[in-house]
Amino acid sequence: MTLLKAFSIWLLILILAVLNGGLRETVLVPALGKPAALVLSGVLLGACIVIVALVLVPRLGRLRTAQALQLGLLWLALTLVFEFGFGHWVQGLSWSELLEAYTFRDGNLWPLVLVVIFFAPSLASRFDAWRRGAAQK
Repeated sequence: MTLLKAFSIWLLILILAVLNGGLRETVLVPALGKPAALVLSGVLLGACIVIVALVLVPRLGRLRTAQALQLGLLWLALTLVFEFGFGHWVQGLSWSELLEAYTFRDGNLWPLVLVVIFFAPSLASRFDAWRRGAAQK
């Protein structure tokens, strides 16, 4: 596994997350209201992360469990650094405003999305190992 490839996959996830946020704010919130939009947006983003991982993590090679967890930790750390860095220094949000996203208030599923980010590489790696084993039979 190369760090550049792992980072590239995370960048794709980041792009999908930004697009998901745009969809949520421009389409889902006006159509469904904030709580339902936040739930649907969280589910959509989680699904996108899992699909990206299932498709691209196997291209990193066969990962041992520890490597897959390290990759998940890397993605989680990159996500948190981006969230807090961009939110605070670019958007000018206070730390308390940023931390508000880490609650389940009004249907917010962001904390669960972070869990998905962490475990997606492990899930993809296990699925890939299962698929290779089933193909050999």
